[in-house]
Amino acid sequence: MTGRWALAPTETGGALLAPLDASGVPSAPVLTEPDLVAAVRSRPEVTRWVWRSTPEIYPRLLTAGVPVDRCYDVEAAESLLLAHEGRLGEPRSAAAAHARLHNAPVPPDPPPRSAEPGSQSALFEPRPGSQLPFTDLIQVYADQLRRHDATAHPGRMRLLTAAESAGMLVAAELNRSGLPWRADVHREVLQELLGERYAGGGEPRRLAELADEVSDAFGRRVRPDLPADVVKAFAQTGVKVKSTRRWELEELDHPAVAPLIEYKKLYRIWTAHGWSWLQDWVRDGRFRPEYQPGGTVSGRWTTNGGGALQIPKVIRRAVVADEGWCLVVADADQMEPRVLAAISRDPGLMEVAGHAGDLYTALSDRAFHGDREHAKLALLGAIYGQTSGDGLKNLAALRRRFPLAVAYVDEAAKAGEEGRLVRTWLGRTSPPAAGHEEDGEAGIPQDAEAEAESLAPGGGFTPGYASTNARARGRFTRNFVVQGSAADWALLLLAALRRSIAAAGLRAELVFFQHDEVIVHCPREEAEAVVDAIRAAGDTAGRTVFGETPVRFSFTTAVVKRYSEAK
Repeated sequence: MTGRWALAPTETGGALLAPLDASGVPSAPVLTEPDLVAAVRSRPEVTRWVWRSTPEIYPRLLTAGVPVDRCYDVEAAESLLLAHEGRLGEPRSAAAAHARLHNAPVPPDPPPRSAEPGSQSALFEPRPGSQLPFTDLIQVYADQLRRHDATAHPGRMRLLTAAESAGMLVAAELNRSGLPWRADVHREVLQELLGERYAGGGEPRRLAELADEVSDAFGRRVRPDLPADVVKAFAQTGVKVKSTRRWELEELDHPAVAPLIEYKKLYRIWTAHGWSWLQDWVRDGRFRPEYQPGGTVSGRWTTNGGGALQIPKVIRRAVVADEGWCLVVADADQMEPRVLAAISRDPGLMEVAGHAGDLYTALSDRAFHGDREHAKLALLGAIYGQTSGDGLKNLAALRRRFPLAVAYVDEAAKAGEEGRLVRTWLGRTSPPAAGHEEDGEAGIPQDAEAEAESLAPGGGFTPGYASTNARARGRFTRNFVVQGSAADWALLLLAALRRSIAAAGLRAELVFFQHDEVIVHCPREEAEAVVDAIRAAGDTAGRTVFGETPVRFSFTTAVVKRYSEAK
C-alpha cells in the first residue's frame, strides 16, 4: 500500500502507523510495530510520511541511516494555516489544533527549548505536553487538508506546506551532517585578530589596547563596549551622536573614531565567535547549528543559538573541506529583485530578470542611462521602502519603466498600513498587527545591511521594524511580499537540490544554508555535478513556485577548499 502514511512514535521506541486516503482518513486499521526505524525502513514505497513534528522523529531516522524523501509536518502546517486565517500567535501544537477542532480549551504551546551547543540529540527529545493520541493526530491532519482547500489558492497553499515540511527535513539533515570546521585554524585566526587571552576571562590583549586608545582620545576612562558611555563621552567633547552605529561614527572627525570602530568589530568576533563559542559549538570537526525553518514571519530561517547565520568572513577561514573534498558555495544572484519580477508579472522587469548576468547592469541599460548604482538603489528602494532624497527620484523613474512591479509592492504597503492581511505568492501570511520580527530579519536582509546603514542618515532604509505605526507596518509588508516569496522559493530550491543529490547517488551533502546561499560538501570529483545540480534546482524551484516565466534564478558558484575563498 503506497501513498501517504501517518506515523507516530510510542514511548517504548515503537511506532503507530496507518495508510491514509486522499481526505486524510485511514484506509486500513492502525498498525503497531515494535521499532520505529524498522517500520519506516521496511516501507520504501511510502511517498510521504505524515507526522506531528519532524524534530521529534527524523533525527532518529537519520542516526539509523534511514532518510525519507517527503514528509508532512502537522505542526509546521498549523503555523502556516493559523497565519493564513489571521490567527498567528495562537498555540500551534497538534494538541492545540485538536482542541480547536473540538471547541475544547486550547493548551498553550510548550516553552521553547534551548539548544545544547554542538549537540545532535537535543533535536529529537520530546517536549513535555507535546504528545497527542494517534487517532487525534490523524483528525487534525484531515482537518488541515480541508482548511487548505478553503484558502483562496489551495494549490499554492498546499505547495507552501509541502515546501515548509521539506525545509524541516533539510534542517535536520544539516544538523546531522554539520559544517566542516577546523578548530585549530579558528584558534589561529583568533590569536591573529585578538592577541593573547588574559587569565580570568577578561578581554584579550588587542581589545584591551584599543580600549586604552579610545580612553586616551577622550581624556578619561571610557568603556567602548557600553554605547551609553561612548555617547556620553562624545557629548562631553561637544560632539552630539545618537548612537554608536558605524555609519554615524564614520561621519565624525574625532581621534576616538578609528579605534572605536575597530574595537566594535573585534568585540563582536570575540563575544559571538570567540574561544568560548569554539569550545561550545564545534565537536569532532563539525559545527552543528539547530536551524529553525520559518523562524521569522517572513519565512526566513533562524537558528537556536550558535550564530550560524552571522559567521564573519574572517572566521570563515576555519570552514575547511575534508581531505579530498571541497565546498561548493552557491549564492543566488539578486534573488529578491528577480522574485519581484516573478510575482508582479511586470513584462519589462521579467525581461531584465531573464538574464543570468548582473541584473542591476541590465536594469540600468533600460531605465537609468547605464547608471548601475542608481538602478540598484531604485530597485532596493522599491522593495525596502526608501521614500526620501534620491530614493524618491529613482523610484519615480522605476515606476515609469516598470509600473506593475512598483504597483505590486505599493499595494502591499497600502494593505499593511490599512491593517489587512498580506501574503506571499504561495500564501505565507503576515499578521495584521505585525510590527517587527523578533530577530529583525524581516527588515533589511543580512547581506544588505551595509547599504542600509549607508542610506539611513538620509531617512532611507531602517533595519528592523520595531514600530507598530501604520507607516512602519506598510514598510514591513512592502518588503514582506518579496522577501517572504523569496524564502518560499529557497525552500523549493533546497527540496529540489537534496532530491537531485540523492537521485544521482552522490556522496555530496548539504552542510549550510542562509537566506540565498547554500554550501555543499562533496568529493572533488563530484563538484561539477553539484554545480549543475544547484543551477537545475534553482530553475526547478522558479517554475514550481511562480510557474513558467522569463525570470531566471541564476547563481554565483565557487568551488573552494575554504569558505572564506568563496567571496
